[in-house]
Amino acid sequence: MTGLINRILKLSGKYAARIKVAFVFSFFKSILSKMPILLAFLALRGFYEGSLTGRYCLWIGVAMVLAVAAETLCQFLCDKLQSASGYMMFAERRLELGAHLRRLPMGYFTAGNIGKISSVLSTDMVFVEETVMSSLANMMNYMFTAVIMAALMLFFDFRLGLAAVGVSLLAAVMAGKMNKVSLREAAMRQEQSEKLTDAVLSFIEGIGIIKSYNLLGKKSEELSENFRTSRDTSIGFEESLTPWQRGLNVLYALGMTAIFGLSIYLQQTGQLTVPYMMGMLLFLFDLFGPLKALYGEATRLTVMNSCLDRIEEVLDETELPDGGVEHIPAKAAEQPEIELRDVSFAYGDKEVLHHVDLTVMPDTMSALVGPSGGGKSTIASLMARFWDVEKGQVLIRGKDVRDVPLAELMDHISMVFQRVYLFRDTVYNNISMGKPDAAREEVYEAARKARCYDFIMELPDGFDTVIGEGGATLSGGEKQRISIARCILKDAPVIILDEATASVDVDNERYIQEAISELVRGKTLLVIAHRLNTIKGADNITVIEKGRVTQQGDHQALMAEGGTYREYVELRERTNGWKLV
Repeated sequence: MTGLINRILKLSGKYAARIKVAFVFSFFKSILSKMPILLAFLALRGFYEGSLTGRYCLWIGVAMVLAVAAETLCQFLCDKLQSASGYMMFAERRLELGAHLRRLPMGYFTAGNIGKISSVLSTDMVFVEETVMSSLANMMNYMFTAVIMAALMLFFDFRLGLAAVGVSLLAAVMAGKMNKVSLREAAMRQEQSEKLTDAVLSFIEGIGIIKSYNLLGKKSEELSENFRTSRDTSIGFEESLTPWQRGLNVLYALGMTAIFGLSIYLQQTGQLTVPYMMGMLLFLFDLFGPLKALYGEATRLTVMNSCLDRIEEVLDETELPDGGVEHIPAKAAEQPEIELRDVSFAYGDKEVLHHVDLTVMPDTMSALVGPSGGGKSTIASLMARFWDVEKGQVLIRGKDVRDVPLAELMDHISMVFQRVYLFRDTVYNNISMGKPDAAREEVYEAARKARCYDFIMELPDGFDTVIGEGGATLSGGEKQRISIARCILKDAPVIILDEATASVDVDNERYIQEAISELVRGKTLLVIAHRLNTIKGADNITVIEKGRVTQQGDHQALMAEGGTYREYVELRERTNGWKLV
């Protein structure tokens, strides 16, 4: 328990001093909360001895009022310090986590961690924020109360005090074992929560495919099974703790009975007066109550400990280094815009690129073709430094991308993906994020060049229309044109098109091709395409197979050479019914 408190204090950072001051007020609050019991004992003793007078009762009443008032003040200050510290502390942790996520490589987000991130942000942090300060305050109060009551019992009668301390130590040993069980079960519970979050997100995102392939029953059952597993895990958590909680209750009951019997024995043998016996019983009943509550809070804190483990696990993920101080030089005609030198790269243990050499000259169109999974998109992602290479170098105008600040690198490159994501915001804001300080007319002009101005103006509120999450209210072609408008507005010198027209219809493809023609004027263009008619005019075509460069050249040269590219073109001619001319 002490380790957990230290962990919270470490987590609190600059707010640790405020929390420690709150502990001081909690200590005084605990003392003051026992003053009514002590005053009741004094009144009882006065009554028994016949020394109880009206003046004495008045002073006891005044003391009780002052004690309650002081306790209320200490409670207020304690709550104010701890609650404010908790909310400020976790506001900063969220900002820290957000900044950390922005610096992580893309691989972290594509490796099945979305459920974990969602669970950390929506469940773990909320639970810790709402629990940590209230539970911590209660825990400290219960601990101080138990210690104070034990000290008072030792002061009034060391034998009864020692008996109370003995029972408390036995309870502490049992509670320690219970907390170990709780910690193990809490970790399993949080793991299942992550799996459930991931299953829900997967079901929601794939609902269209699920319905179209008549998989609603099967996928619903899988989701229901996750709900049942989560339910069973939670029930198992409670059931594993119930015997320990029952054992603690039995221990408290036996301890109170034993101490009560010892008090009577001492009183009957003349070793303890009636007032002191009654006072000890008052202290006794107020000793084990806080202890029971303390170990109840401790169970919640073990769950919180598991949440903290998951939060720290995400925060401990290795970031992409961003300490580069080199700057991208001015464009030179004889110098490659982008160059890959002997690049190898792996996702985990699976190497997907093997000693790749690739040169993209300025103001040219280069294309990557090859089978799916061959490494084309990986090459594009390495150029934009979504990941760092394991071997070799990625150079931009002769500078290693790792030596260039990430912000400067991303200002230099625009990417148009096959799968477009638009934010739940206005159309205008979705376009203007390409250049946040752009004038409104610049945004309109970018939309015109991207061939999306007309359909945007037909929307209910034009450019001020709020589109659904992910652009759900727009067609695939419309979303793609808006993403191209965003890139046109950004006006980066390097454009990467990753299957930009792979999943749109013929009409939308025509509009998108027109938009791309506007986008790439005076730019360096890298195209990843399945539709070979879109890259027949490329200055250089690179064939990527199983992570290796197998062919390079323009269309005519590669057709004359034969090999994979020619076979690929001929296969497409047979299957799609079109010819390259």
